Amino acid sequence: MRKWLSKGVLVPLAALLLVASGCSETATPTPTDQSGENPSGDLAPLKEKVTVVVAEDGAASGAGFYIAKEKGYFADYNIEIEFAQFANSDDMLPALAAGEVDIAGGISTASFFNAIAQGIDVRIVADKGHNVPGKSYFTFVIGNHVKDEVKDYADLKGKKIAVSSEYGVDWYIYKRMLEHAGLTDDDVEFVLMSDFGSMLGAIENGSIDLALNIEPLIAQGVANGIHERFKDATDFAPDSQIAMVLASPKFMEEEEDVSLRFMLAYLKGLRDYNDAFVKGDGKDEIIEIMTMHTALKDPALWEKVNVTGLDPNGQMRIDDIKAQYEMYKEYGAIQGEFDFEDAIDTSLTEKALDILGEYK
Repeated sequence: MRKWLSKGVLVPLAALLLVASGCSETATPTPTDQSGENPSGDLAPLKEKVTVVVAEDGAASGAGFYIAKEKGYFADYNIEIEFAQFANSDDMLPALAAGEVDIAGGISTASFFNAIAQGIDVRIVADKGHNVPGKSYFTFVIGNHVKDEVKDYADLKGKKIAVSSEYGVDWYIYKRMLEHAGLTDDDVEFVLMSDFGSMLGAIENGSIDLALNIEPLIAQGVANGIHERFKDATDFAPDSQIAMVLASPKFMEEEEDVSLRFMLAYLKGLRDYNDAFVKGDGKDEIIEIMTMHTALKDPALWEKVNVTGLDPNGQMRIDDIKAQYEMYKEYGAIQGEFDFEDAIDTSLTEKALDILGEYK
């Protein structure tokens, strides 16, 4: 069954949006597959197949969903995944609040917090990407024309630095860097450049000196001799929350049989991802899945990128989400009051953890 119609435009990479929908079904109390066995090893599959539509732009942060689909974790619960596309977050959030869309991915921006503060009722439920110490996903890169004169953060004084957004998570990381360097806004030139790909050409021709970019563009730029990584963003923004899984209250409360199984499959995908990129177990298989679903098609390049952190227990860096909000508020970008107690709801993830146990 399906209740959601996909939009026809690809969401920008920076948005990192992920959307899914499904329909309420009741679960069988005992296994119902033809073999008489429970394929998931935990909860029995749903009585009827449910289609969950996932709108994704091929961002690496969607790994948990790609892996769970390709390895059959959704199918074990009689859930079918169908990937679709959403135009932008402005379309997605109202649909999520109305229950037309059940699960979505969002990043921290002032506009995201403002939408919820102004009555868009969605819940922040799980991790969909965070910076890993020493291998941050958002990383500053430096042009060859200035790399010899910039050795530390304080040396950035007077430099032109490109960031893709203002009052968003990468802007937050940029501001933390200035604080860490002991610099002010007036000490550097902020360059707003919304397209990450354009940063490569700008840094190569010297019109900017540094850029806060993302993978795989960082690794590709390094391989092509366009720029070099400059330090690591976790020097000053440790464990920053980059993206979150969002849910509609209706999906969580009225369709618990579907949403719980969906979260179980998602966490299993995240665990395979961590097995591959943290432990090195089954890495070739996971890289193959990632090349199927993302723009990074070269398996060899997956050995060079800083992959986004995905918590195997789905747990978010809530303190950092709050810190991002407070910075947007400090700069006057927040309208209204955001209720964290109401908006952040980890109960679905906690129920799934009670079944799966903590990742070892």
